[in-house]
Amino acid sequence: MSMLVCTTYAAFCFLSQFSGHLDLTVLGGLQVSANGDLANWIIPGKLIPGFGGAFDLLGSGTRVIITMDHVAKDGSAKILDECSFPLTGKGVVDMIITDKAVFQIDKEGGTGLTLTEVAPGLTVDDVRSVTGCDFKVAEPLSFMDDFNGDECFP
Repeated sequence: MSMLVCTTYAAFCFLSQFSGHLDLTVLGGLQVSANGDLANWIIPGKLIPGFGGAFDLLGSGTRVIITMDHVAKDGSAKILDECSFPLTGKGVVDMIITDKAVFQIDKEGGTGLTLTEVAPGLTVDDVRSVTGCDFKVAEPLSFMDDFNGDECFP
């Protein structure tokens, strides 16, 4: 890739981001709180190469969806009452999609998390047992599509 192409691409990304042309931001997360706080840039005590553009994307005013594993490698919950890691953004997350469930976050009404979908084979109690905060359950509750990638990669 030439320097001109890289520079043009970066300029296009920043212009799109800050000029209101983005409608949706999808990011990974380390922790998300019940009120939509996001921690995704550092694990205290771990060396990191630097942080990316998540701070800028969160400031663009778009709808924010976080995708992540429901629990950390040690089995601890990543969806919590309050994040214990340093925050990337406060009250910025609209939806959380994990390997076990999908949650909507009511930031304006302040009612917190609502479970809207569960993975096939799991129950609400299964999700509660690995979630570090309370949540409401949507009526009706849906099941997540069982996606294995074959639809995209035949």
